[in-house]
Amino acid sequence: MTASALAPHEPLALPSDRDASGRALGPEELALLAEVVASGTLSGGRFVPMLEERFAALLGVRHAVACSSGSAAVHAAVAALDPEPGDEIITSPITDMGAVAPILFHGAMPVFADVDPRTGNVTAESIEACLTERTRAIVATHLFGNPCEMGPILAVARSCGVPVIEDCAGAYLARWRGRLVGTLGAVGCFSLAQGQHVTAGEGGLVVTNDADLARRVRLFVNKAWGGGDVRPDHYFLALNYRMGELAAAVAVVQLGKLEGVVERRVASAARMAALLDGIPGVWPPWTAPDSLHVYGRYCLRVDGRVIDGGPAAMARLLGEKGIPSEPHHIRRPVFASEVFRERRTFGQSGWPFTLAYPEALDHRPERFPDTLAALEGMLVLPWNEHYTDEHLDYLAGAIREAAERLRL
Repeated sequence: MTASALAPHEPLALPSDRDASGRALGPEELALLAEVVASGTLSGGRFVPMLEERFAALLGVRHAVACSSGSAAVHAAVAALDPEPGDEIITSPITDMGAVAPILFHGAMPVFADVDPRTGNVTAESIEACLTERTRAIVATHLFGNPCEMGPILAVARSCGVPVIEDCAGAYLARWRGRLVGTLGAVGCFSLAQGQHVTAGEGGLVVTNDADLARRVRLFVNKAWGGGDVRPDHYFLALNYRMGELAAAVAVVQLGKLEGVVERRVASAARMAALLDGIPGVWPPWTAPDSLHVYGRYCLRVDGRVIDGGPAAMARLLGEKGIPSEPHHIRRPVFASEVFRERRTFGQSGWPFTLAYPEALDHRPERFPDTLAALEGMLVLPWNEHYTDEHLDYLAGAIREAAERLRL
């Protein structure tokens, strides 16, 4: 099929996860919101516990704790491990700052592992190269909903006796070898932000099978106040990261729609891959054969040696057809941000960078060749559960047409 046949002359309005056109929101959510408002109990009611119970049951884990954001979920997971100042937590350089800032706020040092250039995920080999006697934890980020190769990563973690935190922000119901992500490591973190499979606008969930970790997470999101204990107190330094009832009510309804949302996203992604087949210099997302990618986003790989101007040029042509995209995703590794370049943290102290080994602060490009290669070739398309065949044909046709115009 030719590009002209696939790509309509007039721009087609695509559903967007930024508004109702691309979100599975409706009267069910409104009904529960009305119930919360009518009750007058906007905090400390029944919907937060209900959400926690249902999410734990869905994942088959013993404990789930709701909190105010995905970043709060990561912070609570880090806090549950109780690192010493200067301890190192190995993580990904291709992630949201909200998954890295909590490590610094807790006085630990993010140590960045290189990634698989096909997926942008950290690997067992790159993690192993970062291990020191200060390593306290490993964060495995399932980027865009594409699972990390968890077997080798867990083996490395076991060999050095450190826990794995899974960052599953956009990876609801993703699977590695049939097992749900978030249930493989010591603790899993999920986001309820606007563009996730389950949304409440903002919010987070932390899951674990470890009762001690679950208690520390629950304490941390409530100022470490031991409510219900015989002699409650504020047991350690902690914050108020509680989720309110309004967000929980929306999330409870959203959770009931999750399986259908994931099925539609996965089916649309499969059709998109077929439509893009054979375009020189453009590849659909790569996924390991034994994994289930759930497409929080749809990440194309674009070869700048074939496509003149690479992802940025393609994004410009797609923009002319009303198609939003993110060339190079976050554009630079997290460690290249001003926070790390200038060590801007608490006043002029530079803390906790002042506690770090020199190797932990060595962010020279030559140490991260695959990270840079991955970002250089990324073109990230928004993805949601409301794409129809017409939308997919339009997207694929516009990509094919852009690739033909830009081919070297």
